[in-house]
Formats: sequence, C-alpha cells, structure tokens
Amino acid sequence: SPFFAAAVRALARVAGLDLVVDVGAGRGELLRTLHAIDPDLGLHGVEVVDRPPDLPEAVSWSSDPPKCSNALLFANEWLDAIGVDVVEQTEDGPRLVEVDPATGEERLGAPPNARDSAWLDRWWPLTAAEPGDRAEIGGPRDDAWATAVGHLRSGLAVAVDYGHDRASRPPYGTLTAYRDGVQVPVVPDGSCDLSMHVALDACAAAGECAGATRTLLTTQRTALRALGVRGA
Repeated sequence: SPFFAAAVRALARVAGLDLVVDVGAGRGELLRTLHAIDPDLGLHGVEVVDRPPDLPEAVSWSSDPPKCSNALLFANEWLDAIGVDVVEQTEDGPRLVEVDPATGEERLGAPPNARDSAWLDRWWPLTAAEPGDRAEIGGPRDDAWATAVGHLRSGLAVAVDYGHDRASRPPYGTLTAYRDGVQVPVVPDGSCDLSMHVALDACAAAGECAGATRTLLTTQRTALRALGVRGA
C-alpha cells in the first residue's frame, strides 16, 4: 500500500534518518514503493532469497542485517515467520509437540531443555495451566531481534507483527498456516507458510539487552494514525 509506505517514510524522515533497512523484505514490495515516493532515501533489503532483478539499482540487498548507522530498521511481519517450538501442558509438566512433516499428525515428546524452560518461566509460565494448554517458546525470535538491533549503531528499530504480552497469552497458542493468503491446515511440508504470533514484550527485552535505549509497545492503529494514516 502506498499509504503504508508513506507512513514508513514519514517515520524515517521525522526521526532524521536517511536509510531504511527492510528486514524480511520478501520480493521488495515496500522498498520499491518507498523508492518511488522518496528517491533520495537510502534503501536496503534483508531476505534469505536472492535480490529481485526488477528492484531499482539504488536498493541494496543482503541475507543478513547490515551494520548501519542513522537508519530505520523495519521488520514487518518478520518475527512471526521465525519458527519456534510448541509445548503442551500435561499432568507431568510441559512436553514438546512433535509433528509429522508429511501429514501434520502430532505427538508429545520430551520436556523442553533448560534454556527453553527458563524462557517459559519468565515469559509464558504454565504453572496455572490445564492439561492441553499450549505455549510457544519465543527464544529464537528474541535472539533474531537482538541480533538485528545489535547491528544498528544508531537510529530506530521497529517490529510490526501479530503479538501478545504476558498478560494476554493465548491459552492454546496461535500456530496456523497460510497458502496464497488462505488459512489452511498446519502441515509443515513446505507447501504453506507457518505462522505464530509473537511475544513482543520478550523481544523488546532482548532488544534492550542488545543496546536499545528506549522501547515503546503500541498498536499499529495508534502508530499509523500518528504518522498521518486514516481509515478513510
């Protein structure tokens, strides 16, 4: 959407930043639109796939976040695509949920390791959970966000995602799958995109440990309205 791109551009310019680093850039849709509305803005895409050949030459590209200064690091629905383990509460405590990649059939495996158990105790405690309740261990997302923030010497880092905090964790988790924009059964065979909502409060804390000096958790509605986007 040109409205969304205009809001990203406005955020960068009002903060006095001259570079936008799009983490999880997909096929460069946001970068392409940003270049069209502000050709003087520095643009860099971060994505595991190769650089799209039709991107403007001014847009640089890499598979990992670059070390940069005076930049807006912008991760739009990137963290939810980073896979995490799911645990299910049993009478004997949490157990990892294992999945047949061909059929999606599930079974319960071993307890989570010590690091994952510590993450659960801090961010998604299951002490009052009933058997069958689930949690999603967000450590890999915390690590990814900390790495991205750690590459930003100065500027602003923004993560946009479906999220929840410790006060509103979903009791049965959020694991789902999409194909061509349509929700489909969760079968991890490579035919669909798997997604889980993000414990953004945990990611924010990891970002602070990586050097972020201030953190704001807000809604996308509030942020977009502050940047001039209206429902009309």
